[in-house]
Amino acid sequence: MRCFRHALESLERPCPPDDVLASFIGPPLRGAFATLLDSSDPALIDAAVARYRARLSSTGLYENQVYDGVPEMLERSKPMASALFIVTAKLTVFAERVVRHFGLDHHFAAIYGSELDGRFEEKADLVAHVLAIRRIPSEAAIMIGDRAVDIRAARANGIRAVGVLWGYGSERELVDTGVDELCVAPGDMASCLARIATLPGRSPLSR
Repeated sequence: MRCFRHALESLERPCPPDDVLASFIGPPLRGAFATLLDSSDPALIDAAVARYRARLSSTGLYENQVYDGVPEMLERSKPMASALFIVTAKLTVFAERVVRHFGLDHHFAAIYGSELDGRFEEKADLVAHVLAIRRIPSEAAIMIGDRAVDIRAARANGIRAVGVLWGYGSERELVDTGVDELCVAPGDMASCLARIATLPGRSPLSR
């Protein structure tokens, strides 16, 4: 949120309060700034993205803390899957840095994010890319996410989805998007995965 605020203020644009900024965490960055700036001007949007990323790279990546119970959740989840991947709208290079910084990188087989040229900003496209290059059948995959964009990406690719309630999304947001399972706390993830593993794989856009 501080990176959003920095970008808007450096462009001398009004900045909404933090609770509004929090709603833009997760979806693609250019779309977020188009809304925040109330503009479709690509030069202005690119300028905001550049300012956001400049602060994120130097400072913002480290203004975080790991949710309580997440390292233990990852340890318990690893034996339940052939591999764990991070699939994020963040730039790959930023995602790799922050995951290493917090000592979580050893849990994951790979980290996939967006590219500087805008490729894979859409989560559904990135998920499809990962499934293809890793040769993962959609019925063998499970998406875990906290925002509607995660659940939509899963649905678009015929993947089952677990929505988590300790992130930035709300329960209503996740339920309305068609999540298969809700996980209240990191300590509940193993049982959520066990339940969802018994569900059949989804067809694209199925409910």
